Amino acid sequence: MGAVKNKRMPRAVREQQMLDAAVRTFGQRGYRAASMDEIAELAGVSKPLVYLYLNSKEDLFTACIRREAEALTTAVREGVNPELPADRQLWEGLRAFFTHTARNPDAWAVLHLQARTHGEPFAAEVAAMREEMVAFVTGLILVAAREARRDPSLPEREVAGLAEALVGAAEALAAWANTTPGLTARQAAATLMNFAWSGLGNLMDGHPWTPPADTAPA
Repeated sequence: MGAVKNKRMPRAVREQQMLDAAVRTFGQRGYRAASMDEIAELAGVSKPLVYLYLNSKEDLFTACIRREAEALTTAVREGVNPELPADRQLWEGLRAFFTHTARNPDAWAVLHLQARTHGEPFAAEVAAMREEMVAFVTGLILVAAREARRDPSLPEREVAGLAEALVGAAEALAAWANTTPGLTARQAAATLMNFAWSGLGNLMDGHPWTPPADTAPA
């Protein structure tokens, strides 16, 4: 009898292989076009084994979203040194975000494009990740306000709006950066930093932009 070529692999390792294959397939082909046959073949396992481990295509996609969302939020949090000044913290957070999305374009496609466009429960998973990102950025803006000694005069709603705007801009810019040849993660981060910090810096210095008086007829 011939020797057994395939050694038994721990379940956790095998499952990560399946998720790797699924993220690549979903990211490149889309949720609806991707097939379990493709994913199984790319992972080097049988389709019944994929179903045994991950139950269904929907559950597999949800597992991909959760894993990649956790990886992205962890990368951003770990990229920020809380001992640095506020502008450096924001810079390091943006650089970590764009570095991760550039290195993992299929994962970003799953999170930013696929999960949001296929309804629940997928959209809810991404919304939870986004809420965590917004909360983190809100904290960075409050750090900047404290450093400028203006935190009492900065309304909570305004801080929340700034954080939402910054996260939304980062998401849109990452999608653009991943399809723009030659653009580095550092360049993308610098683009958003220049856009955001100029406004934030003026705001923290007590020089917010004020809209002109409304002269339109009522």
